[in-house]
Amino acid sequence: MAPDPERSHAGTVAGISFAAFAVPNFRKFAIGQAVSLIGTWTETVALALLVLHLTNSGFLLGLVTAARYVPVLLLTPYAGLIVDRSSKRRVLLVTQTGLAGLSVVMGTLAFAGRANLPAVFTIAVAFGCLSALDNPARQAFIPEIVGRDLIRNAVTINSTFVNVGRALGPLLAAVLVATAGIGWCFYINAASFGAVIIALTLLDRAQLAPTVPVPRTRGQFTAGVRYALTVPTIIGPVLMMAFIGTFTYEFEVSLLLLARTLDGASPLAYSWLIGAFGAGSVAGGLYCMRRPQTGVARLIRACVLYAAGLAAVAVAPVLWLAVGLMFVVGLASITFLTTGNSTIQLAARPEMRGRVTALWSTAFLGTTPIGASIIGAVGGVSPRLAVGLGAAACVAALGVGVTVSRSSTRATPGTTPPE
Repeated sequence: MAPDPERSHAGTVAGISFAAFAVPNFRKFAIGQAVSLIGTWTETVALALLVLHLTNSGFLLGLVTAARYVPVLLLTPYAGLIVDRSSKRRVLLVTQTGLAGLSVVMGTLAFAGRANLPAVFTIAVAFGCLSALDNPARQAFIPEIVGRDLIRNAVTINSTFVNVGRALGPLLAAVLVATAGIGWCFYINAASFGAVIIALTLLDRAQLAPTVPVPRTRGQFTAGVRYALTVPTIIGPVLMMAFIGTFTYEFEVSLLLLARTLDGASPLAYSWLIGAFGAGSVAGGLYCMRRPQTGVARLIRACVLYAAGLAAVAVAPVLWLAVGLMFVVGLASITFLTTGNSTIQLAARPEMRGRVTALWSTAFLGTTPIGASIIGAVGGVSPRLAVGLGAAACVAALGVGVTVSRSSTRATPGTTPPE
């Protein structure tokens, strides 16, 4: 049974719509995600600090980050087809359980003093294999929870919760590393996956609106790619994300290296930078809920702010100024992410949604093996240049957006660019 579209008019506070949160199933799912993502960012920061402790190399940090996402690059496009053929809820139960197990293994190795580079690489690759399936399943599951009318609001709320985790997780990691030991960061993440698993088991399945699984036939993968190429409001945002996902969103590498130049080797400096980014993302999410909009035009505006903010961070002389600027970068980032995700979800036919969101995930996360290696190598020479390269990628994405917008206008004379 699909959620009531009339709820889209409810749940407004100070002009900010929380309509999707009025759907009980979405409320359970989003809260579970929020708890889990605090744990995810706690582990992400801990893993970066662990690699630097083991190697003191920005290049190797980039390679570890790349190893974590190589499977996402290689497997996600086909994983989207698996999602279209399967129950998304069941897929998520499998992936979340597997990811929790990997965190337990990593935490145990850290506590035992057995964490070394080969072990880190192996677990990173296994993490990526599960993430390749988890990401498109999680995104494609949201419309089944809330229905089409609330997709945009649900994506924005979910993305805002993601960035609450981004704001709190690094601070929690800094406290744990300084007091209890780095191994606890991995155990905390393992426990946090339990919140999602519990939420998935508590969902009222009678209130879900599952897409009928696509029957297995030949050529379904290529059919999904061809379909995406024919829809400007899908392929445009995906190409824009490919630039930003490759070179801009490598903050696990670029900001950690920049923090060391601004405040020595203090893990707290990196936590402040990534925490400010998360706080800005929460503010941006609230703005997007107050001013809901999809389309390439808003993506273009977000790219302008994104590029300007990162360029300023790259030349910031002191930590406190860089922290303030990262708030602006976070605001631009969440606007781009939620707008792009909502745009492709609304444009995609339901039976193609798994494959379409898989292309988005590939552009966002799957490009990390390429970008993290490049950013790590550049950052090893100049962290500021690595951050500046991210700003340049936003400019490139801006160019793609302008091109798509003009093409759409020429294709439909007398209309305005997509909003």
